[in-house]
Amino acid sequence: MKILILFLFLIVQTPKVEVLEKAAYQSLVEQGFTIIDVRTPEEYYEGHIQGAFNINVKSEGFVTEIEKLSKSDTLLVYCRSGKRSHYAAQVMVSFGFQKIYDLEGGFINWESE
Repeated sequence: MKILILFLFLIVQTPKVEVLEKAAYQSLVEQGFTIIDVRTPEEYYEGHIQGAFNINVKSEGFVTEIEKLSKSDTLLVYCRSGKRSHYAAQVMVSFGFQKIYDLEGGFINWESE
């Protein structure tokens, strides 16, 4: 049932996710906002943004874990290249999260000079 509701929200609701360039995203990281790495645990342990929490968007527990977060907080999401984090952010919007920022180009971009 959750999947059906989620699917309907994604179809009906316009995404409210802002994709930020690295410099703007880094500024928010430095301000101490919650950072969510939506990659697999294996990817996370190979390297991640300091202070990021790992909530794997592909895991069965993703919705349960995001529901523990405050819907009014500013949340920063990222993945490897930006595809999974964009999807994760849209799911989060469908559950009522208001301020979500996605890192353009993902962790690949974060690590680049």
